[in-house]
Amino acid sequence: MIFRKRPLIFFILFFPIVVNAQTIGAGGSLIYNPQTESAGFGLRAMIFPNKVYSIVPQFSYYPSFNKVHEFNIGLGIEYKFWKRKSYYIYILGHGGYDSWLNYEESPMKDAKRNNWNLEGGIGISTWRCLRPFFEYRYNTKFMETNAQLGLIYVFKCNSKYN
Repeated sequence: MIFRKRPLIFFILFFPIVVNAQTIGAGGSLIYNPQTESAGFGLRAMIFPNKVYSIVPQFSYYPSFNKVHEFNIGLGIEYKFWKRKSYYIYILGHGGYDSWLNYEESPMKDAKRNNWNLEGGIGISTWRCLRPFFEYRYNTKFMETNAQLGLIYVFKCNSKYN
């Protein structure tokens, strides 16, 4: 009964237990979008509830020197479909909020500041504590791609997670 009326209390009490039971990583990436010829950077966390799926909150930013000046914040899910001893290949889905800061300069007819973002892609990474990764993504909203090259550090890692 108390948890029906007080979901926040339930979340506060049990979230640390859930997080502690999972492997967590954090890191960043360099991003390039060939359609807009824009370069940016990203920050992300990774939560590994098991060896197959990862939950990935992300933030990315394309600075004002680019043709498109924007930031994105969202949540992704990765599915590791091809696992080998030293690396794995995964597919991903990512949804989020996109703030296009210089949309007024765009020749697009319906350009606007606040947008949604839905991406799908493929990536490759290692099983090590310090995990380099490469991703290639397609944005369904703006019909464009981006490539990300980055590094994730996995906390409390023993390099035998696979």
